[in-house]
Amino acid sequence: MNRLFTISIAVFLLSTASLAQTKPMDYLHVPGPIVFDGKSYLLNWSAHPSANFYKQEYIQKGELADKYKTMILLDVITGQSNIKEVVSAKIAELKELKKNNPVINYEIMDNPKSGEYILDFLLTASTPDGKDISIVERNVYRYKLITDKSGQKGILLFGASTRGYNPEVDKFFAGLKSNRKNLISSVAQFAIPEISLK
Repeated sequence: MNRLFTISIAVFLLSTASLAQTKPMDYLHVPGPIVFDGKSYLLNWSAHPSANFYKQEYIQKGELADKYKTMILLDVITGQSNIKEVVSAKIAELKELKKNNPVINYEIMDNPKSGEYILDFLLTASTPDGKDISIVERNVYRYKLITDKSGQKGILLFGASTRGYNPEVDKFFAGLKSNRKNLISSVAQFAIPEISLK
């Protein structure tokens, strides 16, 4: 359970989506485009790493998975209903990463009425010499309970990931200060597409 909806250093430095995949499988039956904040995102990569776990990533046409500016994510774990446990596992991972990278930060928000959680967190990767930040990545994850069209229950993660690359890292950080709440609001209000696993 602790490995669900987690991001490892390896995934951060080399997105799984950057691996060649000529025609990704639409496991969730949400082929795209997904329109988020007025921009269209196409299915670029997908995986079904275990019997009850599905991952799909969407990027804008013309962008590269390992050099994207914004990516949309849909993860689903079936047969699980404890959102708090899933979110706690992610926070535990971020705390572990923060021991070696003080720039890493996060904030958790919950909605008692809907039972949903939003996790806003920041990651960075350094240049080979360790002197500068090569990539800064800001993620906003929204966790919610779902029942798909076939009646399967589980937890869905809808996420928006944005990145800044050296030498524009400072510009990215400055943008976070001025419009940080915008992405949180967009993710929270987004009408997540209905999924079907069969």
